[in-house]
Amino acid sequence: MRGNRSKVRSGTEIPDRVYFQIKDVSEIVGVESHVLRFWETKFPMLAPRKTANGRRQYKRKDVEMLLVIKHLLYEEQYTIAGARKALRSRGWRSLVPGRSSSPASSDALREIRAELEQILALLDA
Repeated sequence: MRGNRSKVRSGTEIPDRVYFQIKDVSEIVGVESHVLRFWETKFPMLAPRKTANGRRQYKRKDVEMLLVIKHLLYEEQYTIAGARKALRSRGWRSLVPGRSSSPASSDALREIRAELEQILALLDA
């Protein structure tokens, strides 16, 4: 992992890249890969994209969030539910359809979908 690096608040260096594989994220965050996969099931706002062959690709935002999750769980001694709540209060929201963190975001998605369907109808006409 060479190249430009930047430090986040925790002092952990994150390489200046677009995508990270789970092995790299595991090293950066300092937890095993299975812990990262477990956290994905518990934190709906964490959703790395998957390649065609099923490999996870984490964005920088995901890595930063994982560092915050680790801090909340390991250093601040939050429960998983408490850490989820703390993340939401800090502005981290779910980006996964069907797993939104608030009714307002579901309403916004419905509005966007309705507008897109109207645009599609206009294009078909």
